[in-house]
Amino acid sequence: MQTSKDRGFSLIELLIAITIVGTLTAIAVPSYQGYMLSSARASAAACLLEYAQFMERVYTTNMTYATNNGDTTELPELQCSNDLSERFSFDLDDLDSRTFTLTATATGAQSDDDCSSLSYNQAGIKGANGGTGATIVKKCW
Repeated sequence: MQTSKDRGFSLIELLIAITIVGTLTAIAVPSYQGYMLSSARASAAACLLEYAQFMERVYTTNMTYATNNGDTTELPELQCSNDLSERFSFDLDDLDSRTFTLTATATGAQSDDDCSSLSYNQAGIKGANGGTGATIVKKCW
């Protein structure tokens, strides 16, 4: 007569495997979410710079930031702003003949980010969360 050996997993082995998977998930998910926030923020910063290039072209053509071909200057629809529309809204503030401020404000899932707003002006000054200090700019840009 042949003896059969039990096959399969014991309850202890199954609990150990579940514990390992749970621990890895607890570490990986927050890390991934943080990566997604910082990646979207970097894309928003690049989009602000693209808008700044647009504003400089407006100034070069019209000798003022305030008007573009006789109309009040408005931000165009760019691919980057369309791609980020669920995470950021882009605005043109403090618009004058010689000044402008571009802002990217976090919306939706991006609102949980520590850097909820980014700004850039005509002088090339970067800002975040309403400040322009080196520490916050380095962290958020």
